[in-house]
Amino acid sequence: MLKSNAKKLTIAHTESSCGWGGQEIRILTEAAGMIQRGHRVTLLCPPEATIFAAAKMRGVPVVSLPIGRKSMQGLRSMRRWLAANATDVINTHSSTDSWLAAVASRLIKAPPPIVRTRHISAPIPNNISTRWLYQSATRHIVTTGMRLRQQLIDDNHYRADTITSVPTGVDVNLVTRGNKMQARDQLDLDNTSFLIGIVATLRSWKGHQYLIDAFAKLNYPSAKLVIVGDGPQYSALAAKINKSHLEARVLMVGNQSDVRPWLTALDIFALPSYANEGVPQSIIQAMLCGLPIITTPIGSILEAVEHDRSGLIVVPEDVDSLAAAMQRLIADPDLRQRLGDHAYQHAYATFGLEQMLDKMETVFARACST
Repeated sequence: MLKSNAKKLTIAHTESSCGWGGQEIRILTEAAGMIQRGHRVTLLCPPEATIFAAAKMRGVPVVSLPIGRKSMQGLRSMRRWLAANATDVINTHSSTDSWLAAVASRLIKAPPPIVRTRHISAPIPNNISTRWLYQSATRHIVTTGMRLRQQLIDDNHYRADTITSVPTGVDVNLVTRGNKMQARDQLDLDNTSFLIGIVATLRSWKGHQYLIDAFAKLNYPSAKLVIVGDGPQYSALAAKINKSHLEARVLMVGNQSDVRPWLTALDIFALPSYANEGVPQSIIQAMLCGLPIITTPIGSILEAVEHDRSGLIVVPEDVDSLAAAMQRLIADPDLRQRLGDHAYQHAYATFGLEQMLDKMETVFARACST
């Protein structure tokens, strides 16, 4: 990766969430990319957060602060760190760390500007305090999709000139089409099965429960469902699989440090989310692997997947619609090929890592100059 010609900045990312998913992966990917471009980056997060250990493994400088919840201890620690460390810009990512950074900034001299990244489509309350956070304490807002940006303009009446859409980027040189049979051999998967897969944290709104119900409706004995990921819904989903007598046909393989071979091994990728999405990284990765996509029109997903061109869009929380889409793709290999080809071309042209880094450099530079 070439270093950019942009002015080198000192950037502090804050993340209060202790979970793990696309948001945390984007933070680390962006941070690592900025470091390679010559910027100084530090992540501030709770010591118990998954991202804390992951940052160390990725070579991203990380500092542990007690910011997992709103508290005086968290506020004091945030204020002390900001007062002691010269920083050009703060990039906050979740509600708690955004509030702590905003209030702490008011307690120090010459505070750095705050850029708030909104990763999901969950609505923001319309009240005085939240408006202060987003339109006064925050210099600029980044959303992970245009629809999320428009949501803040239409629903919250935030100023359009303070919001920029920067979709999450994926390194197109690392995630690309591979040999399906070789991937299956590597993962000890059956070469004769038709594999439908999902890569997502096991949260309710990702729609795993609907995917399992839809899969149970399929009349294709050779089809198997591969669930990659872990999370709070693991036990409930495992119980559902057992109750449906699908243990032999549904594989729950947990978190994988490298999802590329799992995606390469699939025939279809499905993500039936019904809430809280931007442009999911797993969809972009699946598209770069040339997979036909089945998904829903939630958040900014339609900015990545076009119905009947790069995938099939189904009704959220609708088992019959989801099952029909899977049946259609299983029965039509030419359609799978066409959708997969268009998916690859669109993702390669639109969702590259360098494009994301270029846009974030521009956002940070403007926030520092205004």
